Amino acid sequence: MAFLPDIHSIVKRNISLTEMGVRSSLRLTLTMAKMTPYAIRWGIKRKLPPAHEVRELFEALGATYIKFGQFIASSPSIFPKEYVEEFEQLLDQTTPIAFRTIKKIISEDLKQPINRVFSHIDQQPLASASIAQVHAAILVTGESVVVKVQKPGVQAIITADLNTVYVLVRVLEFMLPNTDRDALAGIVSEMYQAMIDECDFIKEAEHIKVFRNFLESLSINTVVAPKVYDRASGLHVLTMERFYGCALTDKSASEKSQGDPTKALFEALNVWFASLINCEVFHADLHSGNMMLFEDGRVGFIDFGMVGRVSPETWQAVFSLFKGLNEQDYALVADAMLAVGMTRKNIDKQQLSRDIEYVFLSMNTLDNEDLMANDGLNVSPAVNDVINTLAEVARNHGICFPRSFTLLLKQFLYFDRYIQILDPDANLFDDERINLNF
Repeated sequence: MAFLPDIHSIVKRNISLTEMGVRSSLRLTLTMAKMTPYAIRWGIKRKLPPAHEVRELFEALGATYIKFGQFIASSPSIFPKEYVEEFEQLLDQTTPIAFRTIKKIISEDLKQPINRVFSHIDQQPLASASIAQVHAAILVTGESVVVKVQKPGVQAIITADLNTVYVLVRVLEFMLPNTDRDALAGIVSEMYQAMIDECDFIKEAEHIKVFRNFLESLSINTVVAPKVYDRASGLHVLTMERFYGCALTDKSASEKSQGDPTKALFEALNVWFASLINCEVFHADLHSGNMMLFEDGRVGFIDFGMVGRVSPETWQAVFSLFKGLNEQDYALVADAMLAVGMTRKNIDKQQLSRDIEYVFLSMNTLDNEDLMANDGLNVSPAVNDVINTLAEVARNHGICFPRSFTLLLKQFLYFDRYIQILDPDANLFDDERINLNF
């Protein structure tokens, strides 16, 4: 199966075969014990399991399955609306682990006493999620930083859990005999890859460096990404420059910054557009909490745990989709969906256009307050609702979107609303401040 890890990846993550075998046996036993009652009940009914029961099972199974659930919550183009909405509950901040454990992980990962690297680390975390938690700190050389620390055993547990994913896939195939098995395996593979990428701190550090190189190559100084401190980073620890500022869309931002928030937003938008073509990766989660407005008017992009890669065709399809929406040209929107989507049957484009028109009329009900209700971990339900409905229309017409399309679509929705908040008279598609010549 495509989603099973190879030996190279296991060795790279510093997990011994013996440890993997022991953990796999224990995890398989535990998982099967917890999953069996659900599987029997669902198997008898022979239909798609209730979303709340699947969410309860995933919570009981721990970090790996919580990440699977978070993937489901952020992938409305793939999964049914009720599942996406139910699994949004797994996006909340988790209970932090003890600070003494954090110190032990840092010391072991950096292979030296913690006081040789940091002069101070705040005991209270800035954030805590299923894979890692973040602490503010000061290096012995005086720089203010944030330290992202991976929770103990996460990678080994994820690797071991893959041995049960195969069983889970087979159970789902039994309950849903008409399921496309290649498609199901592909979904699991994509889920696993997204999850393992997020807990690969070396890869996240590389993404940050790639984005910083992109900014430098185009002499961009209006947007910045944090510096990575390699000497204070390792397999399970990622130390980055700490940014100070406020959320770009903060209503009081203009009082906290010498710069113009509206100008900063358009500059950030132009940089993000440029990264779609000129950078290996683009930031795929620029909600309001991940764009910080500095006192000098610059914008900081933070948290590169979720990035995307996009082909020129996908990027053009997303832009055409929003252009069609702006011009109320729903045939153009339908063309964009068909250009990027994968389908196995003939499409009634006129009916698709009518269905899309109905979907996007609902966008007028999006309140800015609902959209911006984001604590840095949660995705706005209002944004997901629009994407869920669009994805449902696509599925009804036999269209399946690649996940990169959904990531781009969600980010466009965010930027469109940011503009409405800071400059209600502006238009995302015909404003002279937007530069698409890159």
